[in-house]
Amino acid sequence: MQELSIVVPVYNEGLNVKALHQEIVDVCRAADYRYEIIFVDDGSTDNTLDVLKTLAPVKVVVMRKNFGQTAAMDAGIRRAKYDYIVTMDGDLQNDPADIPGMFRYLVENDLDVVAGWREQRKDRMGKRFVSRGANLLRKILLKDGIHDSGCSLKLYKKACFDHVNLYGEMHRFIPALLEIKGYRVGEVKVKHRPRVAGQTKYDWKRTIKGFVDIIAVWFWNKYAVRPLHLLGGGGLLTILCGLVVSVYTCFLFIIGQDLSNTVFPLLSIFLITTGIQLFIFGLLADIILKVYFERTNDVAYSIREYFESKR
Repeated sequence: MQELSIVVPVYNEGLNVKALHQEIVDVCRAADYRYEIIFVDDGSTDNTLDVLKTLAPVKVVVMRKNFGQTAAMDAGIRRAKYDYIVTMDGDLQNDPADIPGMFRYLVENDLDVVAGWREQRKDRMGKRFVSRGANLLRKILLKDGIHDSGCSLKLYKKACFDHVNLYGEMHRFIPALLEIKGYRVGEVKVKHRPRVAGQTKYDWKRTIKGFVDIIAVWFWNKYAVRPLHLLGGGGLLTILCGLVVSVYTCFLFIIGQDLSNTVFPLLSIFLITTGIQLFIFGLLADIILKVYFERTNDVAYSIREYFESKR
């Protein structure tokens, strides 16, 4: 009998968790899996936790506040007891019915990881556009061969996480990180369903962090570190401002304006130089942070409570 741990981070998904839990139970029972379902409540402010307490079988990890999807996923993975771990979103857009097919593909091809590929996305146009841009940048920098790193529906051998620590928004790039370490990674096409209840948690902040993390994984691949979000993102923004000022300065020069008494040339150089320094400081800060977490076995989140409900 195959054994699975299904890890589902949730934040304000009170309208979806009950239906998702039932779907997971139905799929696991039909496939005759020995299984556990681990929901991680990432500081929800709605009735998500109340609904989770009514479900069975279930294990629930309750975070003290909203630490983000990566931290919640890491907390759930650390609680998993079986040799295979499935991760998925809690908004019902991932279909649990895809799990058996992913499992067969992993076993038949002797893989360590199988990533879901949402070929037919059911998101709004703006979100699909940003995702395609991120995927293009990821393919250029990481060359991991994955079409859809943003799909949370993935299947892992538990051993994959023996030496992987997750920070920031790194859950999207776990296959790339594992491939760097020599694990065998594959992907299969999965269904993607439109959101029917609740609100999307994706915004411009997560988009920026996602782009910064792509550069982070690339840098980690080369030098075994990743940049700090705050300084790295601030550095990129400062460089962008410097480039804008530089373009404006060139325009003034072309039209013949005297630049000797203007601040624009010095300002553009200052902004670009400062931006580069900030980004480098971010890389150095992340080296220190990574060493700290690995030497102290600390984590970047805290759990308020844990409970389990059986059949």
